[in-house]
Amino acid sequence: MAAAGWGRHGGGGIALLRGALGAAPRRACSSGAPVRAPAAAAQELQTSGRGRFLLEHAAPFSAFLTDSFGRQHNYLRISLTEKCNLRCQYCMPEEGVQLTPKSDLLTTREIITLAKLFVKEGVEKIRLTGGEPLIRPDVVDIVGQLHKLEGLKTIAVTTNGINLTRLLPRLKEAGLNAINISLDTLVPAKFEFIVRRKGFHKVMEGIHKATELGYRPVKVNCVVMRGFNEDELLGFVDFTKDLPLDVRFIEYMPFDGNKWNFKKMVSYKEMLDTIKQQWPELEKLPCEASSTAKSYKVPHFQGQISFITSMSEHFCGSCNRLRITADGNLKVCLFGNSEVSLRDHLRSGASEEELVQVIGAAVGRKKKQHAEPALMLFPLSQDTLQNPPNSKQWGHTFSHWLTSRASFPTQTRKALMKNKLIGQLYLPGSCREQQWHTTTGILQTQLRGSCIFQKDASSTFDPKCLEASPVGQVSVDCHSKEASPGSELGTTVPRASDSLTHTDEEGRAAMVDVGGKPDSRRSAVAVAVVRLGEKAFGMVRQNQMKKGDVLAVAQIAGIQGAKLTSQLIPLCHNIPLNHVEVSLSLDEDRCAVVIHSSCQTWGRTGVEMEALTAASLAALTVYDMCKAVTHDIVIEEVKLLSKTGGQRGDFSRV
Repeated sequence: MAAAGWGRHGGGGIALLRGALGAAPRRACSSGAPVRAPAAAAQELQTSGRGRFLLEHAAPFSAFLTDSFGRQHNYLRISLTEKCNLRCQYCMPEEGVQLTPKSDLLTTREIITLAKLFVKEGVEKIRLTGGEPLIRPDVVDIVGQLHKLEGLKTIAVTTNGINLTRLLPRLKEAGLNAINISLDTLVPAKFEFIVRRKGFHKVMEGIHKATELGYRPVKVNCVVMRGFNEDELLGFVDFTKDLPLDVRFIEYMPFDGNKWNFKKMVSYKEMLDTIKQQWPELEKLPCEASSTAKSYKVPHFQGQISFITSMSEHFCGSCNRLRITADGNLKVCLFGNSEVSLRDHLRSGASEEELVQVIGAAVGRKKKQHAEPALMLFPLSQDTLQNPPNSKQWGHTFSHWLTSRASFPTQTRKALMKNKLIGQLYLPGSCREQQWHTTTGILQTQLRGSCIFQKDASSTFDPKCLEASPVGQVSVDCHSKEASPGSELGTTVPRASDSLTHTDEEGRAAMVDVGGKPDSRRSAVAVAVVRLGEKAFGMVRQNQMKKGDVLAVAQIAGIQGAKLTSQLIPLCHNIPLNHVEVSLSLDEDRCAVVIHSSCQTWGRTGVEMEALTAASLAALTVYDMCKAVTHDIVIEEVKLLSKTGGQRGDFSRV
């Protein structure tokens, strides 16, 4: 972007830097904590060497928005609210989180006051974020007031799209001229599972409404995560064929305090290679120096795609962004712990010049790159991404992911940490997917196997009996067999081992070494039954549960459960699944949901635990989605029906 004029921004900033502000008394902020005097902030600027840098280079830009590495910050993100109308599994628990008291949040007047100050110093672009910014009642008025600020070139919003169709005409009239819409999947059932709400079609309507109103391009943010949506890359690219979209594939990135999980990340180069196999004529587009995106276009497509290489090729060196949280804290780096309360300074009566000094001091302390150095200690080469360090090198860790779409204030972050510490484990949304893990050492989820969802965005699920579309045919011998001597309940059982296989010589738990076993085709089928009672059963049959389509969500949960078995059952091997299928049917006579799961692999150990985990988690999901209607729900008959392959032979239950 063009630099701001020297006379208004650079000259005024340098004058203040040299400035004549005398010592000011310490003030108390609204919370009772002392606020550092602006004079001290000015002294810090000059003694840090940053002032000398600015004087020597005489940059034609605000001194207070230029850091010690010469980065000029002309882009401000303002969070309008902590609230959200979705409950994404990677973001917050289903019941929500404790919100900051309304009195501690920035008022509309305070937002405009701070925005005016930043624009006066050289900010040319403001993006409104959340939470979900479009649920703030006065969002249209805020956009209108921002539009009046002289020097502000771009007003953008990042939204989940649920309310976009309804509000966009008014927002456009008020002055909104750029839109980013978050969408991680083109599969309606997968969307509903992740966000715990319906609304996929509202998001799609919002995207089309934006194109109809002339937004060019409409940016669609898609966080790509292995095991969840990397199989939809080509579908998203095809989405740009007839629409003026910029689909932005974002590398999964951990937030400050989390440890790195290589296996979840799909790198920019890997994504690019996948797409080029389908469209070898893909063209690279030029980009601005401060752009975070690497852009490409398929010839003759209306839209384009971009890659946000947050991790594999970080763009800290050209970062021009600052953030203000909903409770008024200034963050100079998304990954940084350091925050400065502009709200407290405003409410303690600080003048405009004093606020500029405080902002300048914070910008001056901005680090060269991500505030968590551990993230940068290892080069993220393609080889590293495909062959990550083992768990002993990195340790067992918590995992939670906060995207750059939201900037949670202090109380919200504390609430999220509390959920981590009580060891609550959520079913993975395997996408923009993250879950809370226990402190006992459950590693961050590695989703494995092939995604079985149809890539056609218009595909729907049969609400009566859901069977996943297979990527590989499962052929399991489930024929009944005569009961043999020693068998029970008509079950054919191979001769049991004389000793437990999962213990060592001293009787301690140990994982079985399967290194010497031959590879063979392994398959397993399991079943579970959930008795609901007449009322709940009727609501499931009519798809009237408030939480959404019970059968669709339970099916996805079962599939994800199978892929996560080694994460949940301590001594299970982490094996690649060639196929997972979960089907649910309604049993009118018993008022029950009957769940069948099947798994297949080619390897050295069986998949009966994967099949049982799939059936169990699907059953638990049915319970969870129906418990608001009745707690008189019984999960029963969780059992293995059959298995094939392995040294101990096949198994079949009559």
